[in-house]
Amino acid sequence: MGESCLGRGLHHENVQCHHALPLRANQQGVEVDLGNPGIGIKLLGEPVLVGRTRAGQVYAMRDICPHRAAPLSAGRLVEKPGEGETIECCYHGWRFRPDGVCAAIPSLVEDQAYEADRIRVRSYPVRESQGMVFVWMASDPRTAPDPDHEPPLFPGVVGGEAKMVESMDFDAHVDHAVVGLMDPAHGPYVHQQWWWRSARSMHEKAKAFEPREHGFAMVRHAPSSNSRAYRLLGGAPATEITFRLPGYRWEHIQVGPRQVLALTCLTPRTDTRTTITQIFWSDHWVFSIARPFLRMGVVAFLKQDGGMVNLQNEGLRYDPALIWIDDADKQAKWYQQLKREWTRSRAEGRPFANPVKAAVLRWKS
Repeated sequence: MGESCLGRGLHHENVQCHHALPLRANQQGVEVDLGNPGIGIKLLGEPVLVGRTRAGQVYAMRDICPHRAAPLSAGRLVEKPGEGETIECCYHGWRFRPDGVCAAIPSLVEDQAYEADRIRVRSYPVRESQGMVFVWMASDPRTAPDPDHEPPLFPGVVGGEAKMVESMDFDAHVDHAVVGLMDPAHGPYVHQQWWWRSARSMHEKAKAFEPREHGFAMVRHAPSSNSRAYRLLGGAPATEITFRLPGYRWEHIQVGPRQVLALTCLTPRTDTRTTITQIFWSDHWVFSIARPFLRMGVVAFLKQDGGMVNLQNEGLRYDPALIWIDDADKQAKWYQQLKREWTRSRAEGRPFANPVKAAVLRWKS
């Protein structure tokens, strides 16, 4: 398998699900911009154009014109009489509606009876929720049904616009990105900051977990005493950490009437690249004062994780068997079980049965 090796034992089949594109109004992406059709991205190795019409409709379609394969993202958003808003290809001007149906082929003359609307660009169902765009990617997009469930609604989206949004691309398959995200034991070694924790501050922990919709949660608890950053919030913070397929992890912190939501979205671009996006919402005063310092901490964490991914890739190149232990790696095992059950339940046409059982996990960190 060479450079694309992922480590034996992981279940790498892609999950037919909503994948998040956390693009907000002040970022590039889904806001209309003087005829810009949107942005061209990769999702699960597929080129996808994500854009918004002037009327506010968000759309997603395959970023390839079926005529000569030019990227539609290089074209422009136009509006012609009788056609509504369309995406115009930069090569020959073929125009496509937001649902992917061809609206016009400018090179045709009047007596050439070619039915343009028989041509379609593959479109993807999209949802817009809580300031994010979710694109439904099916296992076989050529025969993709409409989504059979909606994207998750996250608790703690308070305080208006997100207080912080940071993204970084990791050179990793989404499975390794997810496993790294939920790993509770690497912090003292990878994230050694004076304001967080170090190997010298390690102690034993015991946390209760329970199944949740399409995932699981570390039930609400007081943060560990060696996690110093929580002290900035004052009072008696209580936190709950939830994971949900295909790659959402959120920490919801309550401090009296105030809330903090730290959401991490893992968006699989290709088999070897995953975008990690961290978004924070809060109505706590500390975000008004300490936002620049909090941003420095988030960026530092992302860079440290990215550096570790690069080191891990050195070993994964040789396709080694991976040894996971209880209890520190139990969440990684649950992730694999969740993916397998998701795939099997859909193949068998039955409801998803969460394989995670309530448990107390113990580890040192």
